[in-house]
Amino acid sequence: MHSTVFFEELTSHLNLQLPFVVYRKPEQSTVRALLQETSEEHHVNNFTEQGFVFAPFDDTSPALLFPLELSKSLETEYSKSMNRVEKVSKDSNDKTTSGKENHIQLVAKGVNEIRLGELEKVVLSRHECVGVSEENPIQIFKSLLDTYPSAFVYCWFHPHVGLWLGATPESLLKVENNRFSTMALAGTQLYQDNLNVHWEEKEKYEQEVVTTAIVESLEGKVETLVISKSETVKAGNLLHLRTQISGTLPTMERVIDIAALVKAIHPTPAVCGFPKEAAKRFILQNENYNREFYTGYLGELNFQEIKNRNVNRRNVENRAYTSVKRVSDLYVNLRCMKVNGNQAFIFVGGGITKDSNPEAEWEETVNKTQTMKNVL
Repeated sequence: MHSTVFFEELTSHLNLQLPFVVYRKPEQSTVRALLQETSEEHHVNNFTEQGFVFAPFDDTSPALLFPLELSKSLETEYSKSMNRVEKVSKDSNDKTTSGKENHIQLVAKGVNEIRLGELEKVVLSRHECVGVSEENPIQIFKSLLDTYPSAFVYCWFHPHVGLWLGATPESLLKVENNRFSTMALAGTQLYQDNLNVHWEEKEKYEQEVVTTAIVESLEGKVETLVISKSETVKAGNLLHLRTQISGTLPTMERVIDIAALVKAIHPTPAVCGFPKEAAKRFILQNENYNREFYTGYLGELNFQEIKNRNVNRRNVENRAYTSVKRVSDLYVNLRCMKVNGNQAFIFVGGGITKDSNPEAEWEETVNKTQTMKNVL
């Protein structure tokens, strides 16, 4: 579909206040959309459904679903040169002294809890309100596409829930038939034209905690497991430490229990902490705001990919043989914002360990807000 028609159809769907999601995977040019035909709210029940899932941080709340069978699918090719509208102006109104003091006090409380031995790590966050002058969120989505080619970029809307946009660098889980992959992502510093950087012991320790916790959560649920060496990766104007974790899954009559995997991994130590339940309890009791879908997850659930096994013209008789695989591709909802009228709420956080400095943790969240502010 031509990109002009594609985005006009999206805008029309939004004007009708009907649910939709539009997204692009990392390092790809294809932009895809699902347009739900009614405003009904659907939920994931057992992860055998097909559609686009949008789940909150609190895993006791239901995950929302745009079912494939009840949605219109669109796709187009998009390049940065297609977006010629000037960037949106911004007006930040939440870098207040009280906001800074509140976050510093929260981090100090988290550090104290860790030193008392109740936690090993906890991820603490805040949100910041920013004025938005661009009336069409599709234009903000295009700016995200232009600015963050290596991220999973999306715009998600449901009239009963709200409008969310993001550019996340972190994969939660990818499952292709019986193969899976995930990642441990932790540690943050500003990118300054160089990937060869020094990581402090605090960041290395945090990355080790996240990796170990994810690996332990997968024990008994996978057949094989491969853990890569940690590497420095760039996400927007930030650098992180990343460890790739992959392997194979047991099959029972070719059925993969995605629900068990998601339950084991989400919320990850990179967005919650460790031990998971204790960290989650501390977050819900002390952050004093509702994360909603920030640090939840989103993406394709049980999509089918069909590929020809042989495209050689000399083997025309073999071209009828195709391979069909079922793919789930889920991402952690980081670097995101919720737009409400002319206001955007930007969500940011950081991993807290026994060596965390509350003032430095505040500065890290300020750096992280730039991912969204850069497109406003």
